[in-house]
Amino acid sequence: MSQIVYDSSYTQNRELSWLKFNQRVLEEAEDECVPLMERMKFISIATSNLDEFFMIRVGSITDLSMLKDKHTENKKNMLPNEELAAIYAASAGLLHRRDKAFVKAEEGLKQYGIQRLNLKELDKAEKKFVDHYFNTYIEPVLSPQIIDPHHPFPHLINKLLYVAVLLKDKLTNTTTYGIIPVPTTVNRILLLPQEGSRYCLLEKVIAEYAAKIFKQYTVLGKTVISVTRNADLVIDGSGFDADEDFSLYMKKILKKRTRLAPVRLEVQNDINQQLLDFLMDKLHLTKEKVFKCKAPLDCSYVFSFKDLFAAALPDELYYAPFTPQISQNVDPNRPMIEQVLDHDLLLSYPYESMDDYIRMIKEAANDPCVVSIKITIYRLAKKAKLIKYLCDAAENGKEVSVLMELRARFDEENNINWAESLEESGCRVMYGFEDYKVHSKITCITRMSEGSLQTITQIGTGNYNENTAKMYTDFSLITADERIGRDALHFFNNMAMSDLNGNYEELLVAPNGLKNQILEKIDLEIMKVQMGQPGMITMKFNSLTDREIIDKFAQASAAGVKIRLIIRGICCILPNIAKKTENILVTSIVGRYLEHSRIYAFGEGDDAQVYIASADMMTRNTEKRVEIAAPIKDVRLKRQIWEYLNLQLQDNVKARVVDQNGDLKKKVVAEGAQRLDSQQRMMELAVERAPEKLEIAQDHAKKNKFMEMIKHFLKQA
Repeated sequence: MSQIVYDSSYTQNRELSWLKFNQRVLEEAEDECVPLMERMKFISIATSNLDEFFMIRVGSITDLSMLKDKHTENKKNMLPNEELAAIYAASAGLLHRRDKAFVKAEEGLKQYGIQRLNLKELDKAEKKFVDHYFNTYIEPVLSPQIIDPHHPFPHLINKLLYVAVLLKDKLTNTTTYGIIPVPTTVNRILLLPQEGSRYCLLEKVIAEYAAKIFKQYTVLGKTVISVTRNADLVIDGSGFDADEDFSLYMKKILKKRTRLAPVRLEVQNDINQQLLDFLMDKLHLTKEKVFKCKAPLDCSYVFSFKDLFAAALPDELYYAPFTPQISQNVDPNRPMIEQVLDHDLLLSYPYESMDDYIRMIKEAANDPCVVSIKITIYRLAKKAKLIKYLCDAAENGKEVSVLMELRARFDEENNINWAESLEESGCRVMYGFEDYKVHSKITCITRMSEGSLQTITQIGTGNYNENTAKMYTDFSLITADERIGRDALHFFNNMAMSDLNGNYEELLVAPNGLKNQILEKIDLEIMKVQMGQPGMITMKFNSLTDREIIDKFAQASAAGVKIRLIIRGICCILPNIAKKTENILVTSIVGRYLEHSRIYAFGEGDDAQVYIASADMMTRNTEKRVEIAAPIKDVRLKRQIWEYLNLQLQDNVKARVVDQNGDLKKKVVAEGAQRLDSQQRMMELAVERAPEKLEIAQDHAKKNKFMEMIKHFLKQA
C-alpha cells in the first residue's frame, strides 16, 4: 500500500517543534531578568513538561514503531523509529541545558542561605540529627528488596523515585542488586536544624544509608532512578460493557497507566556501569533511552520553598504579586445577570477575575426566573466554587445538566469525583462520546421572565478552573444574544442525543463544522486579494499541527494574504519560505502567564470577523474533539481583543519569532526603542481600567475641576 509523500519544504516535525518550545521555557530559567525563584519554577515546569511529553508523545510513537505496517508522519515524512531517534538525541541536549540552569540557580540561592546538601557536606550536629530522623521516621516505612531468583525484579511505578543499589554478599562474595522505593508518606525535604535554610532531599538520605539498610552486603554502587512509562492510554471503548457505568470503566482503565512499558530511565549523577546494564536489561531499554541528570529527577519540590523558607526569601526573588481585577466591562454593584441582559461582557483572565463568572452562576442558582443551567466541564480545580453553585441550583429545583469529560488527561480521577458529587445533588451528568473528547467550554442559562424565554450563554477559551484562571491567559464571552442562545440550547440537545452533526447559525462547532468554516474563511481572504483588496488573517492558539490548515495557510500566503499567527507551543509551519509562506509571521510568547487563549480574526479592524474558541489548530481538536468558537459581535469588545492581539504582536521582551528553520529567535530591538512586555502591559491596563480605579480617577477629576473653578472665581474676584 503506497503512502502519501507530503511537501515538507515548509513544515517541521511536530515533536521536534515541541522540544524547541520547551527549550524556550528553559530560556526563562536562564534569563537573569526573571526573578530567581521564578527561574527555579521554570526549571520545574520544563522538567514536568518533558515528563509528560515522554509519557504521552514518545509513548504513542513507540506504540506506532511496533506496528507491522509503519506509516510516516505528515510533516517531514519521518518513520516512527526516525522520530524516536531524533527525539532522544534532542532531549539529551535539552536535559543538559536544564541541568546547567539548575546548578546556576542553586548557586544563586546560596546567597540567601538556601542550600541543598549531601550527607558528606553536613556538620557533626546535622549528621546526628539526620541519623536520628532516619532511624525514627524513614527506616520504619522503607520497603527495600533484594533481586534474586526468589525476589524477582519489581514493577517500578511510573515517575516514582527509587534508590538502585549494586551489592556484594559479605559471605559468598557474589554480587546482587537492591531496590528501595522512596516513600511518598515522608516529607521529601528534610530541613536541617541550623541557622539558615539548609536541607537534604529524602532520596539522597536513603541512598546514603544504603549500607545500613542492606547490612549483610557491601555497597558497590548506588544511585537515584526514575522510570518514565508510556501513559498514552487509548480509550477506545473496546473493553467497555454497554451496561457498565462509564465512570467505573474509567476507574479501571486508569490503573493501567502506571503499568505500561518504559520509554525512559533517568539516573541522578553517575552510575556504576554494571548496575546500569542490569537496569537497562530488566527495563528493556537501550542506552539512548537513559539520561544522566545533575538536577533532582523531580524538581516540583521548589514550589514549596515560599512556605518553607519565607524568612530567607525576599520579595524580589518572586514576581510582584498581582490580583486579578474586576473587569472593565463589569459594574461590581449590579447583578451580573442584569448586566448581561443589557449588553455583552468579555472577561480577560488572569488580568481580570473569574469571580464575575462564578458570581453569575451563584445568582442563577438562586434566581427564581432561572429554569435550567447547562455546562460542559473539562478541567476543574481541586476545590471549586462552581460545583457548589451548580449543586445549589439543582437543590433549588433548577434543571442542571453537566457534560463532564472524564478523559481530560491526568485529571480523570478529579473529574470522576466531581461527577459523583454533582449526581448526588440531583444534577444530570453525561459523559460525552466514545471516540470524541468534549473540550468545548460553554455554559447556557435559561430564564423565563414575563412569559418570554431568555438565554445567557458563556463561551470561553479556557477551563472553568478557578486556580488556573489566575495563571492562564484566556477570554470568556458572556452574552444574551438570542441567536447564540438558540445555538447553545441546540448544542446541548445534540450532545444529549449523541449527535455530532448539528448545524448552527452563529457558533463554529467541531468536529462537524469548525474546520470547514475556518478553511472557507481563509478562502474568502484569498478571494479579497484576487479582487484587488487586502487580505488579512490574525490567529492565536497554542499549537498548529493540522496538515490541511497548514496547507491552506501556505496557499493563502502564496496568494498574497498577510497572515499573523501567535502560537505558544507546537508550530509545524515554517514561515518565510519563498513563494510558499513568505507572507506568514509566527510569534510565540512565553512569560509569567501561560498563553492559552484561542482567537481567530479574518479581516482587519471593526469589520473583521472575530471569534474566541476552545480549539487549537491540531487535528485532534478539529477532527476528534467537540470544540466551540463564538463570534464577538459587540464592536467595543472586538476592539478590546484587537488591542490584546496588537500588544502581543508588538511584544519585544517575551516574544520570539519563528524563523524558516523553526527556531525561536529574539526580536531585534533598535537602540533606544521602548521595551514592551505584553503581559506586563495587560496587568497595568487591568489595574488602570478596573471599575473602582475609574471611580477614584473620576472623583479626582471632579475635585480637580471644582478646585479650578474656585481658583478661577477667586481670581476674578
